[in-house]
Amino acid sequence: MESQNIKPKEPQDENIIENKELNIWEALIPVFALVGMLFYNVFFIYGDDALSGSNQFILLLGAAVAGIVGYFNKVSYKQMLDEVAENIKSTTSAIIILLMVGALAGTWLISGIIPSMIYYGLQILNPTIFLAACVVICAIISIATGSSWTTSATVGIALVGIAKTLDVSVGMTAGAVLSGAYFGDKMSPLSDTTNLAPAMAGGELFSHIKYMTLTTVPTIAITLIAFVIIGLCIDTTGTPDISDKLAAIDGAFNISPWLFLVPITVILMIVKKVSPLVALLVGTLLGGVAALIAQPHIIMAIADTDTLTFQSAYRGIMDAITVDTAVETSSKELNDLFSSGGMTGMLGTIWLIICAMVFGGVMDAIGALSRISKSVLNLFDSVFGLFASTVISCLGLNALASDQYLAIVVPGKMYQKAFEEKGLAPENLSRTLEDSGTVTSVLIPWNTCGAYQSGVLGVPVADYFFYAIFNWLSPFMTLIFAAFRIKIKQITSK
Repeated sequence: MESQNIKPKEPQDENIIENKELNIWEALIPVFALVGMLFYNVFFIYGDDALSGSNQFILLLGAAVAGIVGYFNKVSYKQMLDEVAENIKSTTSAIIILLMVGALAGTWLISGIIPSMIYYGLQILNPTIFLAACVVICAIISIATGSSWTTSATVGIALVGIAKTLDVSVGMTAGAVLSGAYFGDKMSPLSDTTNLAPAMAGGELFSHIKYMTLTTVPTIAITLIAFVIIGLCIDTTGTPDISDKLAAIDGAFNISPWLFLVPITVILMIVKKVSPLVALLVGTLLGGVAALIAQPHIIMAIADTDTLTFQSAYRGIMDAITVDTAVETSSKELNDLFSSGGMTGMLGTIWLIICAMVFGGVMDAIGALSRISKSVLNLFDSVFGLFASTVISCLGLNALASDQYLAIVVPGKMYQKAFEEKGLAPENLSRTLEDSGTVTSVLIPWNTCGAYQSGVLGVPVADYFFYAIFNWLSPFMTLIFAAFRIKIKQITSK
């Protein structure tokens, strides 16, 4: 048997185990079972709330189905468990980064850094270029918060309301809001999907973000140009009134451009190739210092005290880092925006990653992923074909599994080895997962993202589909880059 000659796996290796006894239909049984269970769970039972835990458990059920297939193909329980352990071990860095992202978001909220970004971002509104301004505002806020859902549920609602007063199509406005929101969600290191994609592809967070700019910047530029043209071709009436929003932010926080020194410092550290964990830790600590200087009243409110002492300051900052915190303003529409889950808020995504690694590990151990990827490579032997099959898989899972996370997790694990065999760096896969998995989820009415966004904005998916230009253009852009071999990063030996 060939398996007797297999060398012990090094910690950095993530080889997909091959099982020659497994045929393609056996390999697909766990995939079909997983997709079917997820579709039922999301579409018929939990809807938007499926990520609260039920989808994670279904990933474990999918792993159980894969384990049964492996049992009948003489794969030992120990072999499956060992591969699960290796898979979870490979995500250690991503899990720690996610926790640090939650910590950073907490201190950047109470320090006024995120509110300041929103405060200055809202002021670029101009009726003449209202739609393009919607893209820019939502992009800024989504980058600052790392959440497209929060952006659309707060500022997005306000912008749709402003559009109605200007007699601008709410479908156009919703499309502009979502284009900007998903640009920020895709590019922000605070975003869970931005952390999830490189974790699944075996890459590194900031290399992934840097490589994404190659396709994302042209896409958002085309989107902005399109909305400028659309905006110039429509008539607007009235003047958008954001004074109440600005007053609410100004009343709750001490807004100052000096607060931007903290994110600038973190950006400079990233540019200088400082370790992501170090950069995030420094950003978190600087956010805490900025909170002490600029927002002592917020720290005292969190610590539930009237005086600022070492103990109250410690508690206020530590709570912001670790647990749910919120800062209330006079605007109910903005209150949801000024809340953070801290490190606790990242546990749901970490839970999802662990369960996905269990499913992927068992699929590795029984040889299912190897068999599926080889079959796909036989159908799409070229580099472009590999990119195209990844895009198709992401779109298919967004439609069938109704969940953007699984549209990243399953293809990411499935195609990781195939990209390696083609000599392609993991950034190629992680970028394709985001270009086709993250951003297109909002275009499918029964997907959790499509259902959520259309419900929050009060605009049906069919009405904003065409105007969500950034979202549907992104997978085309990544295929264009693949077809013409533009900046396709190769694996380099160290």
